[in-house]
Amino acid sequence: MTIQEMPGSTAYRPSPAPAWKPRTDPAPLLPDPEPYRVLGTPAAAGLDPALMRRLYAELVRGRRYNAQATALTRQGRLAVYPSSTGQEACEVAAALVLREQDWLFPSYRDTLAAVARGLDPVQALTLLRGDWHTGYDPREVRIAPLCTPLATQLPHAVGLAHAARLKGDDVVALAMVGDGGTSEGDFHEALNFAAVWQAPVVFLVQNNGFAISVPLAKQTAAPSLAHKAVGYGMPGRLVDGNDAAAMHEVLTEAMERARRGGGPTLIEAVTYRMEAHTNADDATRYRGDTEVDAWRDHDPIALLERELTERGLLDDGGIREAKEAAETMAADLRARMNAEAVIDPMDLFTDVYAERTAQLREQEAQLRAELDAEAESDAEGAGR
Repeated sequence: MTIQEMPGSTAYRPSPAPAWKPRTDPAPLLPDPEPYRVLGTPAAAGLDPALMRRLYAELVRGRRYNAQATALTRQGRLAVYPSSTGQEACEVAAALVLREQDWLFPSYRDTLAAVARGLDPVQALTLLRGDWHTGYDPREVRIAPLCTPLATQLPHAVGLAHAARLKGDDVVALAMVGDGGTSEGDFHEALNFAAVWQAPVVFLVQNNGFAISVPLAKQTAAPSLAHKAVGYGMPGRLVDGNDAAAMHEVLTEAMERARRGGGPTLIEAVTYRMEAHTNADDATRYRGDTEVDAWRDHDPIALLERELTERGLLDDGGIREAKEAAETMAADLRARMNAEAVIDPMDLFTDVYAERTAQLREQEAQLRAELDAEAESDAEGAGR
C-alpha cells in the first residue's frame, strides 16, 4: 500500500520535490583513467628547453640533497630525516610553479620542495635537527612550517587561501600531503571547505605507495585518490609523479585555475618512495627488492635526462654542470651542519604567541631562574 492508498489519502498533499540535485556535472571532474604523461610521448615535442633544463638541474640537486641529509642522520647531525628520493619531480615542480606571493604548505617529507622554493637548506633541516620550532620565518619565505602531524597543514592552507581571496590578494596556496594523509579527517575537512568556499588552493597528494608500512590498497578502495575530488565538487587529476614535465604542466594549470577564481583542484601524483619511511624505518619488512628495482627503472632524473639528451636539449657539459652544482650545495650543507649549533633554552618561548600568555610568562620566569641558579652553581664550583 502506498501512502496515496492509505485511509484519508484524499486530504494528502505531497510535499514539494526534493531540493537536492547535482550541483555540477561530475564527468568533467573525473580524473583520466591513466596517469597523465608527457615524457616519451608526442607532447614532449613542445617542451620549453629552458624550463626543462632548470627542472633537470633542480632534480639532480634534489637527489644530492636527499643523499646528504640522509648521511647527516647517520652521523648524528639530524635526529630524523624522511627522504624524498624518487619523488624529486613532485617536489621540484611544486616549488617552481609558485609565484613569489604564493604560499607552500609542506609536510615533513617536503624539505626538498622548500629548498627548491629558495629556502636555505640548513634552515629547512633545523626542525629535524631539533634546534628550533621551525628554522625560518614562514611569513618571510611564504612557506608554512614543516608539518609532522599528518594532514593538519591542509585546513591551514585553505584558511590562508580563503582569507587572501576575501582580501582581494592574488595568492594561491599549494598544500602537499602523502597518501597516508588522505586517511586523516583533516584531509576531508580541508577539501570540503575549499570546494564550498571556492578557495584558491591546490592539493598535491604524493602517492608514494606506503603510509609507513601500510600499502595504499589497505587505506582506500577508491579507484584512485584523485577520484576523491569528485565527492567534494572539485576536479581530480591523476599524473605520473616521476614525469617532471607532466607534473609542472598539471600543477601550473591547477594554480592558474585557482588564481582565476575557478576554485581548488586535487592532484594525485603517482610516484614511489625509494628509501625507507625515515632513517628509523626498516622498509625490507614490508616490501621486496623486486618492487623497488622496478621503480628504479622509472627514475625521474633518468626519464628527464633521456628525453632532453635525445632531443638535443642537454649534453654532457650540461649534465656535468648540474652534478657539480649539486656537489657544491652538498659540501656547503655538510660543513654548516657539522658546526655545533648555539642553542639558547630561552628560545622555547620565542614565536609561540604574538602576545605571551600568563602561563607562558610563568614558565619563562621559572626556566630563567633555574638557568641562573645553575650558572651560579657552576661559577662557585669553578672558584673552589
